Amino acid sequence: MTTMNPLTQDELKTLVGQAALQYVVPGEIVGVGTGSTVNKFIDALAGMKDQIKGAVSSSVASTERLKALGIAVFDANEVESLSVYIDGADEIDGQGHMVKGGGAALTREKIVAALAARFVCIADESKLVQALGQFPLPVEVIPMAANHIARRFQAMGGQASLRLKDGQPLVTDNGQHILDVKGLSITDPLAFESQINQWPGVVTVGVFAHQKATVCLLGTAQGVKTLDYSR
Repeated sequence: MTTMNPLTQDELKTLVGQAALQYVVPGEIVGVGTGSTVNKFIDALAGMKDQIKGAVSSSVASTERLKALGIAVFDANEVESLSVYIDGADEIDGQGHMVKGGGAALTREKIVAALAARFVCIADESKLVQALGQFPLPVEVIPMAANHIARRFQAMGGQASLRLKDGQPLVTDNGQHILDVKGLSITDPLAFESQINQWPGVVTVGVFAHQKATVCLLGTAQGVKTLDYSR
């Protein structure tokens, strides 16, 4: 009797990336997110590029990958709405609320998600959590407000640190900085997102509750599991 080797995380990402193709509407423009799992979806999308008009992308990196594969990329201002947005998550809970921004594209991801009728999250099962907050929460901030916002998180019991790249503050595609906040347990994601969004200097908080997932395609050892949050 032979035993199957468990799929690697990379193989799980490939599986869910391919599974997401079933949600792409032929003849339309598809919303495309950012990250290693989404890269697998972009690679799979290249196989049906002649059946779609193109994509709206949430990052410079994804735009470059799409264009390299011959997929037309539209500016978000050129579209009124999208039928679907496909993106990964750093965490997702049982209601479809997510933490995103590990790849520093959270603001543009939220903008494209807001254009879409459906958000299809693609992730491996390590991302499914009981409560959001284990993954450090990304918050895109205007640089002059970073220390003030960090102190406000400290008052909530969180520890915020400025994200660095090569020893310097990371600069997002929007020219801003990112705080990563540890030590939070986000039990009411909708209220939390609304609250943090009101803080002066916050561009975007990485909680996606107002733009939660409609469906999650979860890569598991048993294959792709579909979690439907639309009800």
